Amino acid sequence: MKDDQMTIPPLFRCPISLDLFTDPVTLCTGQTYDRSSIEKWLAAGNLTCPVTMQKLHDPSLVPNHTLRHLIDQWLCMDYGFDPDYLKTIDPDLSLAALKHKLESHEVTLTTKIETLGKLGILSKDLAWRYGLIQLGFFPLLLRLLFVNVGSRRQEKLDRDYSELAEQSLTCVLNMLAFSELGSLDMLKEDSNLASFLVLLDQGTTKIKTSLCQIVEAIASSSETRELCVKLGKTRNFLHGLITLLHHNSEASDAAAKAISALCSLDLNQENIVKAGGVDGLIAYISTANIRQASTALATLELLLGLESGKKAAIKNTSAVHALVKMVFRVSDHEGSESAVSSLLIMCYDSLRVREEAIGVGVLKQLLLLLQSQCGSRAKNKARMLLKFLRSMWSEDLSKVQCVA
Repeated sequence: MKDDQMTIPPLFRCPISLDLFTDPVTLCTGQTYDRSSIEKWLAAGNLTCPVTMQKLHDPSLVPNHTLRHLIDQWLCMDYGFDPDYLKTIDPDLSLAALKHKLESHEVTLTTKIETLGKLGILSKDLAWRYGLIQLGFFPLLLRLLFVNVGSRRQEKLDRDYSELAEQSLTCVLNMLAFSELGSLDMLKEDSNLASFLVLLDQGTTKIKTSLCQIVEAIASSSETRELCVKLGKTRNFLHGLITLLHHNSEASDAAAKAISALCSLDLNQENIVKAGGVDGLIAYISTANIRQASTALATLELLLGLESGKKAAIKNTSAVHALVKMVFRVSDHEGSESAVSSLLIMCYDSLRVREEAIGVGVLKQLLLLLQSQCGSRAKNKARMLLKFLRSMWSEDLSKVQCVA
């Protein structure tokens, strides 16, 4: 592996970790980083691009599908077309033996769990990972998850089956960025999707988090667009994700990202609103660590662009307070623009929202934001909201005086 690392082209290395990209994403500055590396950078409170040191006016992470495809092609050239490749890394055919144990109906559950533990270690290694992919472990693990484990959907998942699912998902996620995502189309089958929902409902926090990461990958890939559409039409699936937003856990963060990815497809947005997505996002924003709320705020702003989304937010009694709280935050300004935009949409249609926003201190928050180092777009929207509230407040006051 030391030799392999030395031959990785510079273009394929993350500028932060210096490792091969596994999930390349691009910032508004045009610089690309591995998702896990840049998320840690942003979570630490950094508001700049690590390479250019430019301030980030938009913290969104856009999947770089082109770079990922190039890396996949390069890896296939390095490993996939070498007839002696598997013999080189696996002279004892141990991978074939491991695969047989997972496929066999005669092998005990304990043995399968031990086998998955070994695969979890191997799948972290670049060379072994491609050996596993070539031998078809990725679709095998998916079948193990959604056919074998999920077939127990009429029962409560016990500890052993939960461990089997956790171990399987660890391997799946290690291989996810390098595998053909078309294998996930097995979830188009109602029985497999039902198994997915059981794991999402009954699984541990780790299982739920991993499943949300898979959903995010499905929604971010053109290979699985039809599956993304099906998931967006499945109310029980959407309800399961939205329920996680209320858990205040690692799974909640993963669910927020998954819902955001699903919303990138216009067809899904109305269904997410109908399933309670607006209320779920508001609940998440109200309790989430402020460094983790930007994605949810941007998604909420997007859903408020729908009439149904706007009505749901205005009806929610916690929405105004949650958004006002996010207008100006001491540690950073990510999401401030989305919070102000959402308040603008709601204030325009509702006197109650305007009164409540002023009552919970939106004017002070907006003034603090204008004095901060936030981006020009956020400041422009803050000025718009201040001007709108001032004009509408005068108009509302005049109406009240006339009635009196």
